[in-house]
Amino acid sequence: MPHDDKSRRISDRPFERAEFGLPGHGFVFCCFNHAYKLNPAVFASRMKLLKAVAGSVLWLSKNNNETAANNLRREAVAAGVNPTRLVFADRLPSSADHLARHRLADLFPDNLPYNAHTTASDALWAGLPVLTQIGGTFAGRVAASLLAAVGLPELIAETPEQFESLAVELATKPDLLAAIKAKLAQNRLTEPLFNMPLYTRHLEGAYRAMVQRFRQGLLPEHIQVPQ
Repeated sequence: MPHDDKSRRISDRPFERAEFGLPGHGFVFCCFNHAYKLNPAVFASRMKLLKAVAGSVLWLSKNNNETAANNLRREAVAAGVNPTRLVFADRLPSSADHLARHRLADLFPDNLPYNAHTTASDALWAGLPVLTQIGGTFAGRVAASLLAAVGLPELIAETPEQFESLAVELATKPDLLAAIKAKLAQNRLTEPLFNMPLYTRHLEGAYRAMVQRFRQGLLPEHIQVPQ
């Protein structure tokens, strides 16, 4: 299901990394999920990424939660990572500006078992690639569905090892990341994810098929909606 249509405005304001405490150079992993989605296993994985990619930082949402920010800095130190490599983003009053600042980042590493939902959709709409590991529940498969619907199945990992390997590859091979970003830039306007009129037609088609089966006295069954 598309999170929104193509009308969400992205600010044209030319943000600079320094405005948000980000380094002028270096790879920016950005994940604006709530802190409760960053469990110990996921955080340990992110610290491995920072160690593997020299000069990289992890850009997180503070969401007015200074306690969580301080706890994460402490855990970074325990993992052998300089806590200054965790950068925390405050809320912006404008949604358009919030979307625009995604352009300062390079890759959105998703969390598991509770994926990014709206935050993943925001990132994709703003042109920031999302890398996810598919889970076994609805909450852990949302980002994979979004990526499939925007034509980027190559960013769906099956295992933690595959996730980390692909994250490092994208962070250390600029040409590969540039190709992914170019594909996203094209697909966001052509693939089904943000195409609300197409989604509406498909949903209405499903309803018509349900009613037709009911009137024919047929039992419930999977419905294939014409594309």
